[in-house]
Amino acid sequence: MHLSRFRLNCISPNDVRRILFSFLHCALWLPPSPLAAETLTLPEAVAQALARHPSIEAAKAQTGVAVARTAQARSGYLPKVNYAESFQSSNNPVFAFSTLLTQRRFSAANFAIDALNHPGFVNNFQSSVSVDQVLYDFGGVRAGVNSAQLGEKLSAEQERFARLQLIAKVARTYHTVTLAEQFVKAAQQAVQSAAADLARAEAVRAAGLSTDADVLSIRVHLAAMREQQIQRQSGVEIARAALNEALGQPLDTVVALATPLTAAAAAPAVSSAGERPELRQAALARELAESQATGARSALYPQLTGRAAWEANRGRFVNQGGANWYFGVGVRWNLFNGFADRARLEESAQTVAKSKANERETLAGVNLELRQAQASLTAARQRIEVATATVAQAEESLRITKNRYEAGLTTVTDLLRTETALLDATTRRIAATYDHRLAAISLELAAGTLSGDSNVLQ
Repeated sequence: MHLSRFRLNCISPNDVRRILFSFLHCALWLPPSPLAAETLTLPEAVAQALARHPSIEAAKAQTGVAVARTAQARSGYLPKVNYAESFQSSNNPVFAFSTLLTQRRFSAANFAIDALNHPGFVNNFQSSVSVDQVLYDFGGVRAGVNSAQLGEKLSAEQERFARLQLIAKVARTYHTVTLAEQFVKAAQQAVQSAAADLARAEAVRAAGLSTDADVLSIRVHLAAMREQQIQRQSGVEIARAALNEALGQPLDTVVALATPLTAAAAAPAVSSAGERPELRQAALARELAESQATGARSALYPQLTGRAAWEANRGRFVNQGGANWYFGVGVRWNLFNGFADRARLEESAQTVAKSKANERETLAGVNLELRQAQASLTAARQRIEVATATVAQAEESLRITKNRYEAGLTTVTDLLRTETALLDATTRRIAATYDHRLAAISLELAAGTLSGDSNVLQ
C-alpha cells in the first residue's frame, strides 16, 4: 500500500497531461475498423465470374466478330454501287474530239481540219455512278454465306465452352479455399491436442511415471504440428488469390465463403456427352470444311455479271455538259490460273478428311472423360465412407491411448503414433469429400450440362 501511494505521488501534473494527450492522439488516429467481408455462395461466385471475367468478354467479342463476318458474306447478294468524280484537261486531238462528244457540245465547226488537228485545251468534269452485280456464280456466294454462318455457330460454341470452363474453374478454386481452411482447422486441432499431450506428459513425469525424453518427444511433435499449421495457412492465402483471379477481381479481395465443403448431395444423372461444346464444334468444323470445298469448286465455273453506269461530262463544273448511261451483261470465266483452283480443291478435300478424323477423335476423348469422371465420383464416395469410419476408429484409439499413457501403461511413441494416425485419417476424409464434390462437377462438365444453376454447385 505504501509503495502504491509512493508511485502515485511521484506522477506530476505534467506527466498526467502527457498521458492524456497521448491517449487522445491514439484515439484520434486509430484506423477505422475493416468492413465486413463480402459473403458469397458458390452459385453467386459463379454468376459474378460469368458477368465480369475477361475470358467471357473475349469469347463474346469473338462471337461478335463472327456475326460481322456473316454480314460481310451476305453482301455478295447485293449490288456494289460506286460514285466517282474526276477532272481532266488536255489538247490531245482524240481527247478533245471524244470529250466534246460526251459533253454534247460537238458542232459542225469542230469538223474543220485545223480544229481537228490543233484543238485548244478542253476541260472535262466527270461524275459517274456505277452498279455491279453478280447474277449467278454456281453457288459461290451461297457457300461463302453458309461458311460464315457455320463460323458464327462455332464461335457461339466456343463462348459456351469458355463459360463451362469458367464455371468449373470457379467451383474448383472455391472449394480449394474451403479445403485449405478445413486443413487449417485439422492442423489447429492437432496443435491443441499436442499441447494437451505435453501437459499430460509433464504431469506424468512429475508423478515419476515417465522421463524427460517423453516430454521432449512430445515437444518435437508439437513443433511439427505448428509447422504444418503454418504451411496450411499459407495454402489458404494462395487458394484465395486463385479464387479472386477466377472471379475477375483483385487478388487481395477478401470474401467470406458461405457454401461448405460437403459431399455432393446426389450424383448427376448423366448418360451421354452429347451436350459437350467440343463435339458440336467438331461437327461444325466438318460442315465448314465441306462448305468451303463447295465454294472452292464454284471457282471452276463461269460467273454471270451485270453492270449499269450513269455519267455526266461537263466543260464547266455546273454547266456545258451532257449525261449518258450504260447497261451490260457479261460472262467471266477463268480458264487457267496455273492450276491454283485445282490445288485449292485438293486442299479442301484434305481439310474435310481431317475434320472427319478430328470429329471421331473428339468423340472418343469426350466419352473417355465422361467415364473417368463417373469412376472418380464412385471412388470418392467409397473413400468418404472408409475415411469416416477410420476417423471414428482413430478418435477412439487416441482416447484409449491417452488414458493408458496417463496410467503409465503405454509409451509416448504409441501416443504420438495415434495422434498422427488421427490427423492423417481426418485429412484423408476432408480430401475425399473435396474429390467427391469436384468429381460431381467434372461429371457435369464432361457431359456439357454444367451451368450456374446446377445442383452440384449448391
